[in-house]
Amino acid sequence: MIVQWSFYVTLGLLVLYLLAGVVMGPAAGIIGGMSQQLTPVWIALVVTFVLSITFKRKLGLYGKLFDSTVGMIGFGLVMFWVYAGFMGGVLEWIVTHDTLSQSSGMKNKLPGTPLRGAEEGEYAWFLLGGDNLARDIFSRLFAGAWIVVVIAPLATLFAFMVGITLGLPAGYYGGKLDTFLSFLANLILAFPVILLFFLLVTPEIVLTGIPNYMAAVLFFFPIVFLTVLLNSRFYTQPSVRTPLLIVVIGGMFWAYLAMISNDGTIVDNPDTTIPGLPTFLDWIPMPSEVLVVFVSVVFVNSPTVFRIVRGLALDIKTRDYVAAAQTRGEGPWYIMLWEILPNARGPLIVDFCLRIGYTTILLGTLGFFGLGLESESPDWGTTINAGRRLLSIYPHAAIAPALALLTLVLGLNLLADGLREESLRD
Repeated sequence: MIVQWSFYVTLGLLVLYLLAGVVMGPAAGIIGGMSQQLTPVWIALVVTFVLSITFKRKLGLYGKLFDSTVGMIGFGLVMFWVYAGFMGGVLEWIVTHDTLSQSSGMKNKLPGTPLRGAEEGEYAWFLLGGDNLARDIFSRLFAGAWIVVVIAPLATLFAFMVGITLGLPAGYYGGKLDTFLSFLANLILAFPVILLFFLLVTPEIVLTGIPNYMAAVLFFFPIVFLTVLLNSRFYTQPSVRTPLLIVVIGGMFWAYLAMISNDGTIVDNPDTTIPGLPTFLDWIPMPSEVLVVFVSVVFVNSPTVFRIVRGLALDIKTRDYVAAAQTRGEGPWYIMLWEILPNARGPLIVDFCLRIGYTTILLGTLGFFGLGLESESPDWGTTINAGRRLLSIYPHAAIAPALALLTLVLGLNLLADGLREESLRD
């Protein structure tokens, strides 16, 4: 009880301090200025928690998450960075300065330094100080958050699409198919993860176009997954199935071409040029450096997901409800996608959260070593790498993104623990 009440008191004091900062702004210090700047994020978090707790009994596993203190803390940390990244990197509501603009006299300045010669309407402080190029660390931190919270979950989702599409038939059918796919997965897993990342994102490999060819293969799996999913569900209703598949496949194929195309080409190197979508139809911005990182994450994570799904399919296919579906005459893909997969959702959801955390760390590692994203990118790994050169003299430039990376990964791990706890009760 002492530990519990101490936690609640500490949390209450923190909330009061943040509320005071929202009202007072920079007059309450650096934390106060940041708190005021993050007001839209606090509002979004409060609304999310109020609505989720109010309707938690109607929200399934997500609603049960709010019965777990650990799960709620993890969810709060994750959603903080999701909202902060969106409002900082897309809407630009909370950033105070342009992420690439350099301000005279602000090089390596400490947090809370007033901006020299601030004009009317310009934010008068560098809340987290300036970096070695006199750029605002606070603005780069929250603009870079959007890069992380978009690439990590989406790349992990694509890896799950690949792993599920291959893992279900491998576990359900077994035999030579299982042996062949398991051999390929083990072959990839035999290489150290970091080594694979380094190989895939090095400029020499990128120039060969190998990541583009890999993207063309790996990004096709979501189309296969959704096509088989809908076809198996509405197979006996052709009047519904046919128009639904036409719309879904058409939209997904357009998105597929938009993702693998860059400036009108799929592959563009001295030896080969493969045309892609025209620029005016390319509605998904996927710069080449982002595509390489995205493909690397999908390729490295897919074999692990495959093995998890395969193991779950081997176990669940022996259950009575699967035998009942076979007795009813259901097709193999219907059984895999509508009987086995829903009953494997607990472990898969937990692994999905944990894997986003691993991916976040890997993205930070790539940025730290200057691989993948461009050097001026505000992503956290690149920012930490830029700040480490003067770490002993001006540590603030590297500490801020490092703490951001730490809190996001911590939130994902706590969220996974909460989901695991609730899924075991389910």
